[in-house]
Amino acid sequence: MTPQNVAGCFFDVQGGQVYAHVRESDGPALVFLHYWGGSRRTWIPVLQCLEPRQGFVAYDQRGWGDSTSVPGPYGLEQLADDAQRVIGALGYSRYVLVGHSMGGKVAQMVAARKPEGLTGAVLVAPAPPSPIGVTEQVQEAVSHAYDNEAAVLQGIDLMLTHGGLTPELRRQVVEDSLRGGDEARLAWPRQGLVQDVSAGVGAIEVPVLVLAGSHDKVDPPTVLADHLLPLIPTASLTVLKDTGHLSPLEVPDQVAAHIGAFVARL
Repeated sequence: MTPQNVAGCFFDVQGGQVYAHVRESDGPALVFLHYWGGSRRTWIPVLQCLEPRQGFVAYDQRGWGDSTSVPGPYGLEQLADDAQRVIGALGYSRYVLVGHSMGGKVAQMVAARKPEGLTGAVLVAPAPPSPIGVTEQVQEAVSHAYDNEAAVLQGIDLMLTHGGLTPELRRQVVEDSLRGGDEARLAWPRQGLVQDVSAGVGAIEVPVLVLAGSHDKVDPPTVLADHLLPLIPTASLTVLKDTGHLSPLEVPDQVAAHIGAFVARL
């Protein structure tokens, strides 16, 4: 179910248009960047837990959701450029980036560019700036994670969640994962996952909140504490209880509460 007072719209990016849900309001807006395999729908449970007056944009990154027709490249630089195009079109004077997993790595890249109006970033189970323990075998396995429904369901149970998901959310994850274009699906395991952006993230000046799932097997709290926090001077880490990697779907109340408190402190 879509949150209240939300408008659907398209935004021009290089080569096409990405689809978004937008809610306007005063104060810093939230810019939601979904994970590899997700869509704007990944954030709906979190959005439903936020203050109804909280402004935001949640959009389908190129190659995913209702933006599958947007051509590549699908690399991190392009995704970061897309985020800035969306933000620029909305004319936000103050905003907070909220990125999950791959979206968290994109958010790091955008924040490192020090764009005007950025007041903070929330990184939810973010991919670290440099690849940790990613072998060719890991890349190959990840590149086949969304081959078919059985593969997606196996990933949900073995890697992505801790407490499991409702039948509706399991169906949504399968649909979103299988809907992505072939090039977009492969761009992350073959390029984005192994791209080292650590040289830039030390330039981030705004406050950064890192939310790590207590049982995350993809980007565990210890990995983020050792390989992300030391590189971003403004970052602090909070561990979310009883969740794996898909915390926006598993524990949206916790994610929303931390985002709300973070924005209130800015």
